[in-house]
Amino acid sequence: MEKLKARLQSMERKGYSSYKQLHGSYFFSSYNLVIDHVQSDPFAPPSAVRIIVPLEKTGIPSGYLANKIRRTATADFLSRVFSRNTVKYSGGTRGTGNSGDIRIDVGAQEVLERTCMVISENRIEARIHIGLPAFGRRVNAKDAASIFFDELPKIVESSLFIRHLDEGEIARHADVVEDQEILRTQLGEKGLVAFIENASILPRQSGISDKPMPGETAIPFTSPVSMEIEVTLKNRGPVRGMGIPSGVTLIVGGGYHGKSTLLKAIERGVYNHIPGDGREGVVTVIDAVKIRAEDGRSIECVDISPFISNLPFGRETDAFSTDNASGSTSQAANIIEAIEIGTSLLLIDEDTSATNFMVRDERMQALVVKEKEPITPFIDRVRELSEKSGISTIIVMGGSGDYFSVADNVVMMDGFRPIDVGDRVKAIVSDFPSGRKNEVTFAFRYPPDRIPQPEGFPSPRRGKPLKVQAKSRTHIRYENITIDLSSMEQLVDESQTRGIASSLVFAVRTLVDGKKTLAETVREIEGLLDRWGPDALCVAEYPWGDIARPRKNEIAAAVNRLRGIRMRRQLMPES
Repeated sequence: MEKLKARLQSMERKGYSSYKQLHGSYFFSSYNLVIDHVQSDPFAPPSAVRIIVPLEKTGIPSGYLANKIRRTATADFLSRVFSRNTVKYSGGTRGTGNSGDIRIDVGAQEVLERTCMVISENRIEARIHIGLPAFGRRVNAKDAASIFFDELPKIVESSLFIRHLDEGEIARHADVVEDQEILRTQLGEKGLVAFIENASILPRQSGISDKPMPGETAIPFTSPVSMEIEVTLKNRGPVRGMGIPSGVTLIVGGGYHGKSTLLKAIERGVYNHIPGDGREGVVTVIDAVKIRAEDGRSIECVDISPFISNLPFGRETDAFSTDNASGSTSQAANIIEAIEIGTSLLLIDEDTSATNFMVRDERMQALVVKEKEPITPFIDRVRELSEKSGISTIIVMGGSGDYFSVADNVVMMDGFRPIDVGDRVKAIVSDFPSGRKNEVTFAFRYPPDRIPQPEGFPSPRRGKPLKVQAKSRTHIRYENITIDLSSMEQLVDESQTRGIASSLVFAVRTLVDGKKTLAETVREIEGLLDRWGPDALCVAEYPWGDIARPRKNEIAAAVNRLRGIRMRRQLMPES
């Protein structure tokens, strides 16, 4: 501490234009301060700083750290408290650029594994960013001293030591997150793909806010009696709600009655949520993938023949490539790519689907005969996927009753209240038989694995490092190419996108050899994340504090959307 104080005093006297000499470790009474990276000027990205506290000094009970998921939940709780206290105790911006800004990479409504707060066997490490204060190129050492010796100690003391924390809140945070994680692992045993607890608040405040709609206006979820089940959670005991079984489930109803709201909650159920979010009791199988049409995306060597074949002029589709896919072609590729990486549940909303991919009614079939139509619509594959491949589907459908004939369960949303209309649907199917014909001409086959080729990844200029950077939650800049992830609706945090960008760098450096398949590559990355956490993705000379763990599905999706990527199919052994 004295060393840091002396350096700041020296800077103030001499009118330094750089903080560079602050790089290093400093010892305070209850924690260590490590300055890993010092910004070049107040307009550059802020300095990277770590606060390291011995775990025994924090007084945090071992019960909050008993297993990986409880450690993750406790770390998430501490990061949120830390963030609130930066607002409470920080003097805010002062000087130019990012001067005086103190921040930690806290999450929103989801609880993700992050690198901003790391709890190990013997210490807690908070990784934060500090905008060292300056006026232009002139160091403001006086305000820097205030940050390090007045504001930061208050933030650390009030955020990382049990004597200043609400133990009840920590316990609730850890218990709620642990219950979600345990239930998710049990869904398969119960024959379910999703569970929505009674009294859940599914609507959000607005299209730009993921916080729950206020209780006085939101309608709590109540399961239909016929679909209601009871599950016993480790910490909360028995709870009741709607279980969605494996198979084909339709969500129907009029416009603005909550169909897409229910599906959105289910698609976000692959993540755990904080207490008070309203969706703590909404849990979905971890490998569920939201599928949509994605006009204009590039596709490389994807076998879309189960859905699109017999193109004009004899063009084959078992290794299809294009730089500008149509809606139906992109939706077919998205499904095949999801199956290639591994999924047990597809989530589809007709509002974001290609109509001609989803269904062709009998009148259209009469006019455009199958021999002239390359598309085998999804309606004719969905039962086959369920019965022969074990891949379930949940579809929001408001415009085509033809899907009634292929559904196992039909839930109608009426004023945001679900009603089981399965029996009514069976009667309708009986009374109004469809005249459309199934257009499948061959059995569904699993797509062959594809192998990324090293030459398909852009190389840096000679002597320069590989530049892969998350520009936002939805875009990654890979050298001079932008990867558009805006259609990845289950990507919820920009820090996950940074994790994907780091995954690409790691894969290019160590995994992509022209022999490993894409599925093998993302599985290896997932194995590293399971063992080491998101820190495994750090490719810098110091630990990063702004990465959150991405799912393997989104990592693979980024590779698939890298324009110019080159793939070859893995040859199948001859039988």
